Amino acid sequence: MFLKMRTQKFTENCWDKIKRLCDEIKNADAVVIGAGAGLSASAGFDYSGERFQRYFSDFSEKYGIKDMYTGGFFPFESAEEYWAYWSRYVLINRYDTEENGTYRRLFELIKGKDYFVLTTNVDHQFQKAGFDKHRLFYTQGDYGLFQCSLPCCQETFDNEGVIREMVRQQENMRIPSELIPKCPKCGRAMTMNLRADNSFVQDNGWYRANGRYEDFIRRHRGLRTLFLELGVGYNTPGIIKYPFWQMTAENPENFYACINFGEAAAPAEIERQSVCINGDIGDILGKCLILITNCSIDKADR
Repeated sequence: MFLKMRTQKFTENCWDKIKRLCDEIKNADAVVIGAGAGLSASAGFDYSGERFQRYFSDFSEKYGIKDMYTGGFFPFESAEEYWAYWSRYVLINRYDTEENGTYRRLFELIKGKDYFVLTTNVDHQFQKAGFDKHRLFYTQGDYGLFQCSLPCCQETFDNEGVIREMVRQQENMRIPSELIPKCPKCGRAMTMNLRADNSFVQDNGWYRANGRYEDFIRRHRGLRTLFLELGVGYNTPGIIKYPFWQMTAENPENFYACINFGEAAAPAEIERQSVCINGDIGDILGKCLILITNCSIDKADR
């Protein structure tokens, strides 16, 4: 198992690494993208600092909360206050958002390939950038969905309308009590459909996406597959990172690429099938796009 493998960071020239990645993208029969929080951070979704203060300075002043993620676990004084916080959180990270072009660069790079996306991100940015929703598997939930807090059923519920109304009507860090979401099945309190414990609801859509991902991997077994890991850390490495290493090792035709700001590494056992690039994901993807585009232009001019 790769859990006990040592990792080796590679020291090739960055441009050599980028060129190698471009070659692997062009030559791959299939591309499996594994995306973590680092991809959205590169796309401009900073959960702390100026962006946090811009939207949550009142919560920061009252409770000393320093970032959005931490605030999501804070024991607020009331459900009205809890949903005032979460409705802003969801609005700015799921609905009223514009990424800085990082996701669109990624789409331009792989849109002509047979691809699938496995992601722990929950902000819907892949679909906004043009990715086919039938080629996406959101393993950890979706900011755009509610579920029963018990849960009494394995169903999720779209939340855009009520989220926007919560933001519109909130005053003094509270929403009107009548807007607190209740489960339409049992009447209990609703919560976000985000994996935090064993109450997380995996609805029919989750299982269908999981099945499509497993089918994609099965159909491409034995072919030349690029496993492209973007911004994945070590909080949940068993979802993307370790399986990507394992599948790369199983087929000498497969290739593993990792782009991560300061944490790009791979097992020494797959060194010859890997390229690890330490840097900003959006910047690296932009350079890849330039190289591939220029190469296509050069061929067309010959």
